[in-house]
Amino acid sequence: MTADVENQSYLLRRPDRVTTAVVFASPHSGRAYPEPFMRQTILDEQEIRSSEDAFVDDLFASAVAHGAPFLMAQAPRAFLDLNRGADELDGAVISGVRRVAHNPRIASGLGVIPRVVSNGRPIYNGKLSLQDAHDRISTVWRPYHDTLQMLLDEAHSTFGEAILIDCHSMPNEALENVGPPGAVRPDVVLGDRFGASAASSVVEKVEAAFTAAGLKVARNMPFAGAYICQNYGRPSRRCHAVQVEVNRSLYMDEKTVKPNASFAAFKDLLNGVAGQLADIGRRDDARMAAE
Repeated sequence: MTADVENQSYLLRRPDRVTTAVVFASPHSGRAYPEPFMRQTILDEQEIRSSEDAFVDDLFASAVAHGAPFLMAQAPRAFLDLNRGADELDGAVISGVRRVAHNPRIASGLGVIPRVVSNGRPIYNGKLSLQDAHDRISTVWRPYHDTLQMLLDEAHSTFGEAILIDCHSMPNEALENVGPPGAVRPDVVLGDRFGASAASSVVEKVEAAFTAAGLKVARNMPFAGAYICQNYGRPSRRCHAVQVEVNRSLYMDEKTVKPNASFAAFKDLLNGVAGQLADIGRRDDARMAAE
């Protein structure tokens, strides 16, 4: 059984009894595209989904059965990016925004209100109002992050530590330049901001869980973690944040944004991984009860 909380920002699923310090979250898998937004964009229904971490919430859904809460975005990344700071506003797409110090995410069109989707395709023909941006932040960004902070605080209070597994997916083409020419592309990339967002002992256990499932794992290249890892990862305070990027080609057709023939088997594989990840945050007595 689970206790669910659902609104326009997120879906939170909790087990009847939380048995681990691990919190799962999926900030980019939202696919509830608001009708007013679809009237604003110049992209069609398939093009707008290209920046979505499609089906990641489904792939890791078993986390709840392993005693961990799972926070899933409802609003899509193209509408608002939950892995950005609320102040990462892009003056090229939002009217009335003052120039700020150079921010590479904003410069590339990937601020908290994105200007583009994958391959640099513009979302809008023109600019949004600053009020529109603030409305999205207050109704989507803040509820998600308030809830995520609450879950991590609860874990830390109960177990003496909090471990965030921040679940994402990555385009297969993003891995073209990872490693020497002809090298096997990683299935999973773990980001800990080069050690700044999680203790090495935690990241090693996360890597071991994926490796034991037969998956090839890389660290921090090309994805080291963005705002969420930067903001919530405080290993000196026993608060760890690890970004998990899964290669989309393993489970979906990237062009049609539909599950491929391997989806069910891959989801089953990740069920086992999720159980091992949850074990990282169990006390000995909770671990024994879960076995």
